[in-house]
Amino acid sequence: MSTAVPLNVGITRSADAGSARPEGAKRVLLAEPRGYCAGVDRAVETVEKALDKHGAPIYVRKEIVHNRHVVETLRDRGVVFVDETDEVPEGSLLVFSAHGVSPMVHESAAQRSLRTIDATCPLVTKVHQEAKRFARDDYDILLIGHEGHEEVEGTAGEAPDHVQLVDGPDSVDSVQVRDESKVIWLSQTTLSVDETMQTVSRLRERFPDLQDPPSDDICYATQNRQVAVKAMAPECDLVIVVGSRNSSNSVRLVEVALGAGARASYLVDYAKEVDPAWLEGVETVGITSGASVPEILVTGVIDLLAEHGFHDVQSVTTANETLVFALPRELRAARTS
Repeated sequence: MSTAVPLNVGITRSADAGSARPEGAKRVLLAEPRGYCAGVDRAVETVEKALDKHGAPIYVRKEIVHNRHVVETLRDRGVVFVDETDEVPEGSLLVFSAHGVSPMVHESAAQRSLRTIDATCPLVTKVHQEAKRFARDDYDILLIGHEGHEEVEGTAGEAPDHVQLVDGPDSVDSVQVRDESKVIWLSQTTLSVDETMQTVSRLRERFPDLQDPPSDDICYATQNRQVAVKAMAPECDLVIVVGSRNSSNSVRLVEVALGAGARASYLVDYAKEVDPAWLEGVETVGITSGASVPEILVTGVIDLLAEHGFHDVQSVTTANETLVFALPRELRAARTS
């Protein structure tokens, strides 16, 4: 695994971004980085390669990534999405989603003699390993995340007797630990950096000896996309975030845009969901997309805005991402160069 680039390598603009703009001229600021992260790219390619190698149908537990377009496209190719392993015919091929699963899910799959391919993002796997490590050392583990999210369920399942969920700053007062000198916090990878640190600050007020995770748990791509939105939001009358409503990192981008100074921000799956009323009186529109969003959906929004006079598109770049994850070992030989 290669290492991620620094979070913020300075803000750069497309060549004409600094030129004077006539008053009333319409422009689009396009956040970079945006869209697919390395973990999502790996997960989607895992399913595509599994289809190529084994043929349809193959089964995927939960959505492979949280994006309607991706899920619907794969379903059209013969992927069957299920909620639990008992919905999969015995002996079939089952792919675990990018969000990770608990040991109980692995055991359930084995009991049904399912052939499995694990598409869990390696950064999520890292948090799983941290949970197991600190449970072995008998720590109380405070997992910051959203109740019911698949990633949280998978991580908590690694050490259910040691993990407590902390769902935001308002949940801190109800936390109980056995030994205040042996407490560590971990995090769902797709949270808002700012909100997470607010929760950590509140936890540290209660537990001064609270330990930090060995390395950042919040995904580098989640952080990078939030940094890019923060850089452009103060100039934007409107920020359009392309992403699905069950995508935690996409929802966070709307919140980050509003917190950073955008006058309005909306989440859409497709260009057709953009309400023309949002564009009334607007000169600058920012566009970004969540980490599970293919670029074709962003292109659709850019094209729609062009129809409303937004022809000047300028990139706002805050980081360059080069991280690539290898496919699961079962599929590596099938990968084309």
